[in-house]
Amino acid sequence: MWPARRVVGESLLSLVLALPAAGMGAMEHHGPAGAVGIGLGAALLSALRRVLPATVLLAAAVGCAVVSGFVPLLVVASWSAGRRIDGLGRAAGVFSLAYSLLLGFSVLAEWPHFSLSLTAFAGLLLLVPLLLPGLAGRYWSQRRTLTDTLDEYNAQLLRERVMIAGHARIRERQRIAQDMHDSLGHQLALIAVHTGALEVDRELTAVQREAVGVLREASVAAMHELRDVVGVLRDGVEAGGQDTAASGEDPGTPARGVAGVDSLVDTSRRAGAAVVLRRSGDVRPLAPTTGQAAYRVVQEGLTNAHKHAPGASIVVGLLYEPDSLVVEVTNGPAAEPVSGVPSGRQGLTGLEERARLVGGMVHVGPTPDGGFRLAAVLPYTAQGGDPASPSHDDALTTFVAATDDFRAQNPAGRPGDSEGVIERNGLPKELARAVSRTKRGNGIAIGCGVAALAGVVLVAALVAGGIYLMREADKGMIEPKQYDAVKVGQSEAEVRAQLPGGDSLLRPGSLADAPAEPEGSTCLVLLSTEFGSSMQTEPVFRFCFKDGRLIEKKTFEIES
Repeated sequence: MWPARRVVGESLLSLVLALPAAGMGAMEHHGPAGAVGIGLGAALLSALRRVLPATVLLAAAVGCAVVSGFVPLLVVASWSAGRRIDGLGRAAGVFSLAYSLLLGFSVLAEWPHFSLSLTAFAGLLLLVPLLLPGLAGRYWSQRRTLTDTLDEYNAQLLRERVMIAGHARIRERQRIAQDMHDSLGHQLALIAVHTGALEVDRELTAVQREAVGVLREASVAAMHELRDVVGVLRDGVEAGGQDTAASGEDPGTPARGVAGVDSLVDTSRRAGAAVVLRRSGDVRPLAPTTGQAAYRVVQEGLTNAHKHAPGASIVVGLLYEPDSLVVEVTNGPAAEPVSGVPSGRQGLTGLEERARLVGGMVHVGPTPDGGFRLAAVLPYTAQGGDPASPSHDDALTTFVAATDDFRAQNPAGRPGDSEGVIERNGLPKELARAVSRTKRGNGIAIGCGVAALAGVVLVAALVAGGIYLMREADKGMIEPKQYDAVKVGQSEAEVRAQLPGGDSLLRPGSLADAPAEPEGSTCLVLLSTEFGSSMQTEPVFRFCFKDGRLIEKKTFEIES
């Protein structure tokens, strides 16, 4: 439903367009009933121009050819059609048809008194009320659509900026949670082991044993709180994109790589654990992210062994295979069942994420003797983009199944691969909408440019046509004072020197009703710059020559 303001505006516009149409209908002798019908028709077409822009434009073009009072309606209908007709081709077709109907019916309405010169002049003149408003309306509409699209782009950018900021916060929370678990969890586990060993020491007094028990309980409580904090930080975060190693950052100290494994082993030994470190194979340089992942595997394995199997023997192995580094931590069975030690499985989840980011895999499980084994296979070349030493066959080795990896296992451009794992034609809905809006915005911008260029070309054509018509008027029209200055009896050469030659497109129409020419004479007929006594007539001047003299000059009106 239209608001009251629009209803009032449309009613006033219909009235404004109906009054001149009815008035011109009465002046052109269509009678009272015809004048009222013309006015009502103009009002009805004005009201329908929003719903049927092309139909109203064609009807207004036909009506304008018959009744000159439809010219204001034609201007409004052209503006409305330029705004509302979709598609450049359809709009061009509708306006071309309207122009053809307008020009054709104008010629038929004046036939057979319509001359070629007036047809050419009318063809240029009719471009003004028909094409100029249409181009202006189309340009305005496309400019407004382009502005709305830019506003939509701006809103989308603001939403994306908020999403990116939120995602950055989530990633930072994930990194903090991972580092808290990896670093603090390990240290707290060592504290719990030390205090547990001191608590059963027979050399301690009762007061000392009580203090050590308080420390052990505090460390266990701290581990519980740490697990809760890590859970809060990781809450609502998918486990696929949290590691800062994927972005090339180094969240740890330089010792947090394969070189830091010796320090981890020494710390565990000082805590009283029997830890053996074994290395095999030729030592190979590792990418920073791969070394970080290896360090975390050993740290997590030692921590789990201290928590769940205190006193058990631990074997740490670093196996340098031809295509990958195998890191494993194996501990024997616990001497006695351990209870009350918190375990949120955050560490193992973090290890799986780290291994996946570098293209590796993690395996955990019990050993045949009742112990526990944590192993990771890490390729020398990390998929995160870190440089590594070339492998023996210069090929990228990965150990993550294609169904579990969120990136393409086959890089683009590898020989024999027709396409990557991620298909480009399956765009997400948001991206597809953005691409569609981009194409639409480009089309609108091009349309605005085309409309503006067409408007400039049309204005230039009208200016050139006006100059041409003025020159043609100088060749075929004279003023009444020039007619009065010519006297009968003057020589033909003298008279023709004072008057234009008459070889112009602006020539008089039919001379069938003109007075008869003197016998044996040749006559020059020129148009007058003044208007006739009515809209259907035009004044002309005729000069007749015989034997080199002006024998007659006459002025009369003919039907235009």
